Amino acid sequence: MNYEIIGGNLPAAICHLKAGEKIICESGAMSWMDDAFTMETSGGGIGKMFGRMFSGETMFRNIYTANRDGDIAFASSFPGDILAIEVTPDRPVIAQKSAFLACDPGVESSVFFQKKMGAGFFGGEGFIMQKFEGSGIVLLEVDGSIKEYTLSAGQRMYMETGHLVMMDATCKMDIERIKGAKNILFGGEGLFNTVVSGPGKLVIQTMPIEKTAQLIAALIPKSNN
Repeated sequence: MNYEIIGGNLPAAICHLKAGEKIICESGAMSWMDDAFTMETSGGGIGKMFGRMFSGETMFRNIYTANRDGDIAFASSFPGDILAIEVTPDRPVIAQKSAFLACDPGVESSVFFQKKMGAGFFGGEGFIMQKFEGSGIVLLEVDGSIKEYTLSAGQRMYMETGHLVMMDATCKMDIERIKGAKNILFGGEGLFNTVVSGPGKLVIQTMPIEKTAQLIAALIPKSNN
């Protein structure tokens, strides 16, 4: 896939496909294209459809095929960035649910459940994620700006779960309770932190849409009726 990302904080990925090439995207994700493409909607089987539903995606995917050289674009739904990740057979990645924008047909996606009990009960959005494997480029939607880290074996990074965009499948995620009654009561960070352990690459986003929505909702005057 040849692509360019434009738009700064209001990004779109413009993909340049040659005749015969295909690209797969979320149902309704296409923003604009020229007349070189035909579209086919596919569920890919009941198992994959329900897996996508659990991971916050639409149950169906659209496959666009270029009949000749042409451009097709996918715009972000929230101010932020678009992250292009190269997936290889020896480098699958795990991403937050609802991050998927588009990918090469050689990339397979599936629902990914955190296996540890702590992550299951307290991980929130991080409990159900997406796994991308195979071969090709996957485009992920990011809320806010991107910060990338490469963790060494055993190195740990703490964060609120909503800030995690993507990690290599070699990384491990768990949930740890914040220590100290005073920290819990007055620290404003809740009861738990998400902990990602290396080795592998980790991508963090600065402005999770769920956190932004909560802040906006708190400013909306409540009706007395």
